[in-house]
Amino acid sequence: MFLNFASLFLQHIRPSVDYQNRSLYFIDYQGGNVYFQGDLRKHLNRKGALEPLYAVKLALDIARGMSYLHEHKPQAIIHRDLEPSNILRDDTGHLKVADFDLCKMLKWRRKVREDKPVTSPGNACRYVAPEVLRKEEYDNKVDVFSFALILQEMIEGCLPFHDKKIDEIEKAHSSKERPPFRAPAKHYAYGLRELIEKCWSENPADRPNFRVVIDRLSAIQIELARRNRWKVRPLKCFLSFEGLRKKDRNEGSTNRSSRSSR
Repeated sequence: MFLNFASLFLQHIRPSVDYQNRSLYFIDYQGGNVYFQGDLRKHLNRKGALEPLYAVKLALDIARGMSYLHEHKPQAIIHRDLEPSNILRDDTGHLKVADFDLCKMLKWRRKVREDKPVTSPGNACRYVAPEVLRKEEYDNKVDVFSFALILQEMIEGCLPFHDKKIDEIEKAHSSKERPPFRAPAKHYAYGLRELIEKCWSENPADRPNFRVVIDRLSAIQIELARRNRWKVRPLKCFLSFEGLRKKDRNEGSTNRSSRSSR
């Protein structure tokens, strides 16, 4: 079981402090004390749909943690249960990938196969890649698929296939169905929608690795931040202009009052 030996060979894997009575390990690069405010599921339930720039920021936290797992040498690691309840949020607002109960190490084999479905109770099955549900061979690209659904959920503000029952999810995947994009197109600007669609490609080989995901998200983050700055500047100019007009009006009324008093 991964929890028994994670800390022996993964430098940045640390045990949590009994988060909600769950024995969790999480990925952490900074060291020191880490205090959690809850998991991503509770954060999304409270916040609903997130602003694209904020969603991308959180997605980068997840992608960096997953890149660490997938690029670990000599044995890469598949999380296999990446979903919002298994992503913790610390007191600085950063996300930590956690809960490695179902993780799998890729030793000499590049792919693995399961005799029985790999999933967790509740809504976790909504994030499972179709090749796992079909009991086919799979590799670490199953985590990229799950990541795409999480990223889209942060922007849409609802569960993947929220209008479907749990037992209908596998059928939806079998028909190559994906959750619809209902948010305005501007929320998926600068290639964000295309990145999500690439990450949940039916063919695992077409899904990018997390290093590529990080690069693309970083570029999108820069463009979104630039767009937001341009939104703020006209507003500041307008407020400054209104402030000057009010000042002129006040000075004018003061001058007229002083002349009339004479």
